[in-house]
Amino acid sequence: MVQEKLKIAFCGDVMLGRGVNEVILKRDPSYVWGDVLALRKNVDLFAINLECVISQRGSPWGATPKVFHFRADPKAFDVLKAAHVNYVSLANNHTLDYGAPAMVDMTKNLKKEKISFSGAGRNAQAAWKPAIVIHKGYKIAFLSLTDNMPEWEATHDVPGVNYLPISLEEPILCRVQRMIDLVLQQKPTLTVLSIHWGPNMRTYPSKLFIEFAHRVMEMGIDIFHGHSAHVFQGLEIYRGKPIFYDTGDFLDDYMISEYIDEQMLYCLHYDGKILKKIELYPVKLEYARVNQAKGEVIHSIYDRIQKRSEPFGTKIRKEKERFVIDVF
Repeated sequence: MVQEKLKIAFCGDVMLGRGVNEVILKRDPSYVWGDVLALRKNVDLFAINLECVISQRGSPWGATPKVFHFRADPKAFDVLKAAHVNYVSLANNHTLDYGAPAMVDMTKNLKKEKISFSGAGRNAQAAWKPAIVIHKGYKIAFLSLTDNMPEWEATHDVPGVNYLPISLEEPILCRVQRMIDLVLQQKPTLTVLSIHWGPNMRTYPSKLFIEFAHRVMEMGIDIFHGHSAHVFQGLEIYRGKPIFYDTGDFLDDYMISEYIDEQMLYCLHYDGKILKKIELYPVKLEYARVNQAKGEVIHSIYDRIQKRSEPFGTKIRKEKERFVIDVF
């Protein structure tokens, strides 16, 4: 029986390739996390979307047109360990940027480094397989999928990602239910769906995406961890369970605008299976580094997350340098 309380932190896309990789090769592994590491010390588990491949193998994907290819040196594993990352989602549009050999190499080394992952593998069975993280008496099951890059879909004998088009059609919903049933067979304390979905720069989820998320929660998911848009979207508490429609970016070399460079760390407080509250910590993305937000940036982020969450009836209050959602 679960006795202790648990805090789980989530963030959006962590891209360790290109310019970030250049910094990683020159600096201490903890450098890119800035003072966010102080926040990490106050949570039990940390889950991210890893939007690159970590390997020295492979060559850029060229079977179909693709503009960006993100790969990081194996030193990036030290970066993940510096932040004590417990889980990475691999179902996204950059995991096979350097082909199946690089992806398979990365999954082997993630296992070696004892970093859990799901959403990609040597075949469809491996890509469907949930990751299990056990901590403080809790058993957390992570399922990962993406509606990006259908040409990367894993099959019975081809490596790839757990691809699924977003639809309310019965064959798709039945397939999702089968995946979730595999998760529930593990008898977890909590279940997580980490999903890389939708178009870039969209600040509100579509009606289809909202309905899809609701159906997924009704099937047995406890935490909905969305990402892909580069910007954060609103939060919904659905039947007492959190839906993060999009958690935006968290670490990269983009430096495009405040809409991408102002983000959040999402911290969930659990007492058994009951979500008690959510804390949102505003952060500021710099070139190849992330730090806690200061001053007016905090107000800017608060105004946006409050406005984007209003359609879902989510009440968010500001407490000094964080935002709080009381659930129970």
